[in-house]
Amino acid sequence: MRDGTLSAHGAALLAGLTFAAAAAAASASAAPPPVAPERSMPARLASRSLLLDAADRAGLAVAVGERGHVLLSRDAGKTWTQAEAPTRALLTGVWLHDAELGWAVGHDETILRTRDGGKTWQRVRHAPEEEKPLLDVWFRDDKSGFVVGAYGLLLATADGGDTWEPRTVAEGDDRHLNHVTEAGGSLYISGEAGALFRSDDGGQAWQALASPYEGSFFGLLPLSDGGLLAYGLRGNAFRSEDKGTTWTRIASGTEATLMTGRELGDGKVAVAGMAGVLLWSEDGGRTFRLRELDDRKASLAILPGAEGGVVLLGEGGVRPIEKPF
Repeated sequence: MRDGTLSAHGAALLAGLTFAAAAAAASASAAPPPVAPERSMPARLASRSLLLDAADRAGLAVAVGERGHVLLSRDAGKTWTQAEAPTRALLTGVWLHDAELGWAVGHDETILRTRDGGKTWQRVRHAPEEEKPLLDVWFRDDKSGFVVGAYGLLLATADGGDTWEPRTVAEGDDRHLNHVTEAGGSLYISGEAGALFRSDDGGQAWQALASPYEGSFFGLLPLSDGGLLAYGLRGNAFRSEDKGTTWTRIASGTEATLMTGRELGDGKVAVAGMAGVLLWSEDGGRTFRLRELDDRKASLAILPGAEGGVVLLGEGGVRPIEKPF
């Protein structure tokens, strides 16, 4: 719904990936935001709370999630510490430029920035009155970046996040935009109802790509061989070898919604999602084996773990998987 409040835990699993499943931030009757930003609260079990996204760079991993939680790890996800953030909004996406500079986004049109490896964060944007949750963030370098969100929202910055300007992806198209990424010099956006877009000029203009199905996409994974892997509802996964012009269906072996993917090197690709589903490929994402984890918890982000393992993050927080298969 477009002007409801965030629902309970189950619906929140999809927050940051589709606004329809996580609803809006505040109702029209809500009190105006305080002048001073709220701050996240220390939580002894923060690493077991709902986490919606994670990023890693140069030995640093950052995970974000409910109630403004920001977690940091420097040992391949074995241990985590909580950092204070100037928000209690649901944080849905995070991007690291290097081991010092990064950004996080979330509900209430919240954008945070760190310049010290996640130890402290500055709130650079906050617009709860817009009722447009931000769902993903990507930066080309330390200055130029993009954020996507609900109702076709696309924001761009050229100054490292100090200021943001709205951009148009497709005139009159208000489908929720779930993910933004780069591959082969082009930018890609995926979203609800089969939304797929590509920009070949650095995000100035966007063209709609022919979608292989009408359901929502929750991510596009660039692969080192030049391919693209798209994944979404009911186990749907597709691979493109021509910059998204045509797509080939991938047999996932599941009808569970696929929420996140990660290329791990040496041809290994992991895709995970709802109901404890973990897909594992050793041929660059062309074929997958299916594993259903016993806890059946949703995974919303994947990080490389120690000694060939992976770290799943999502419902129930952090879950190291030492031997995926």
